[in-house]
Amino acid sequence: MANQASAKRIKKVKTAASVSATPTGQVQSLTRGLKLLEQIAEAQGNIALTDLAQQAGLPNSTTHRLLTTMQQMGFVRQVGDLGLWTIGSHAFVVGSSFLQSRNLMAIVHPVLRRLMESSGETVNLAILDTREQEAIIIDQVQCNALMRMSAPIGGKLPMHASGAGKAFLSTYSDDDLTQFLHAKGLHPYTPHTLYSPKNLKDNLAQIRTMGFSYDNEEHAMGLRCVAACILDEHHQAFAAISISGPVSRIPDDRVIELGALVMQAAKEVSHEYGG
Repeated sequence: MANQASAKRIKKVKTAASVSATPTGQVQSLTRGLKLLEQIAEAQGNIALTDLAQQAGLPNSTTHRLLTTMQQMGFVRQVGDLGLWTIGSHAFVVGSSFLQSRNLMAIVHPVLRRLMESSGETVNLAILDTREQEAIIIDQVQCNALMRMSAPIGGKLPMHASGAGKAFLSTYSDDDLTQFLHAKGLHPYTPHTLYSPKNLKDNLAQIRTMGFSYDNEEHAMGLRCVAACILDEHHQAFAAISISGPVSRIPDDRVIELGALVMQAAKEVSHEYGG
């Protein structure tokens, strides 16, 4: 009986200790998930599930379940053949956590300014929000012309009807593109919008060949845009640079010229970023 009583006391002590590990008022699963997010950010790159589990003091199965939930919400993502974990773009949408790695902005902004000066048009930086399937503008350098493209920081661009969006879509696999079409559809913003799946797929094939995308008044009448993707160290597109301006200043014979400029800028940033 004494041994049983002792065992019960030990069990109570262990239970109390496990409960106290989570501060009063906090939800344990939420706390664990946020801690994992912090650990991924502190890794300053990519980290394996087993390393995360060890740092958090959690079983691999629990860690994987939490990461999968956050992945579905777009806060984390898996990259590379080893399936390492890194920060997802939706963290920026809710709190600009995506820009914790300020080196991206430090690298890109001077490139955007030089590109604006060489093209004479407004230049944008967009990231891919994989959860909402949208391109989100996070930086911009406006040109000096009276008539110019202007979009708010944090503004969202449709994937199938914008330069940055179509650049991202051109990197999708057939399965991912099919899922996108089922989930989002192809809303016709203008008479030029590619709202037929076949026409969109044909256009994406052209983008892969050219190396840059071209929005020909597909999102807004009178506006043209060219864009190219920035790649990370795993050759995955996570951001894009675009040049936007009125049709009057971007006639057909300038599209190739601006496409070459935006491809060179995206290549430069990809190289400096580690892509």
